[in-house]
Amino acid sequence: MKRIAIVEDEAAIRENYKDLLQQQGYSVQAYANRPEAMRAFNTRLPDLAIIDIGLDNEIDGGFTLCQSLRALSSSLPIIFLTARDSDFDTVCGLRLGADDYLSKEVSFPHLTARLAALFRRSALKDTLNEHTPLIEHGQLSIDINRMQVYWSQSPIELTVTEFWMVHALARRPGHVRQRQELMQEAKIFVDDSTITSHVKRIRKKFLAQDPHFNCIDTVYGMGYRWDVNV
Repeated sequence: MKRIAIVEDEAAIRENYKDLLQQQGYSVQAYANRPEAMRAFNTRLPDLAIIDIGLDNEIDGGFTLCQSLRALSSSLPIIFLTARDSDFDTVCGLRLGADDYLSKEVSFPHLTARLAALFRRSALKDTLNEHTPLIEHGQLSIDINRMQVYWSQSPIELTVTEFWMVHALARRPGHVRQRQELMQEAKIFVDDSTITSHVKRIRKKFLAQDPHFNCIDTVYGMGYRWDVNV
């Protein structure tokens, strides 16, 4: 049974989501604030976390919690579920490492579909066998079994979403991958601006390792490409 953590300071909303998700067969732990959630996460991580941004007296407590979770695990699926749906907040959430960002106005069937997609994507790791070859292009190396990307033999810490997007680009170098294709590879269903935010965050992580990194090309009006000539 998959374990989902909900961090939401409004009791009625928190209990409503908890009840609905339990009816779907999930084991659900609910927390009212960031400190309470972190005490639990330091003992045991959930299989997926759903986080609000404003938590009690912390206006951006959810952002802080997301950063702390990412420090504990680079692969844990994290979803922001919040009333704050501005482009600025969405980009901030994704840059901090969230895999998805949803408004509280989203329907429950839509939410459960997004959860199922994230769980299916994470399960892909368990279906890979030990004979799966590495993908290597220049300084890039992708170990699919370990879901780890290396640049010049140094690991790049990516979220699960980011890993599959890099994998989608690198396994067909020189080919333009449309945003829809990247969504299908990463098992997410978001708008174009969200894909753009993920790509920007991926570039930033590679640039932190190598200031001269420029392998991901933006092909305007079409999508993105892994440059084989770099």
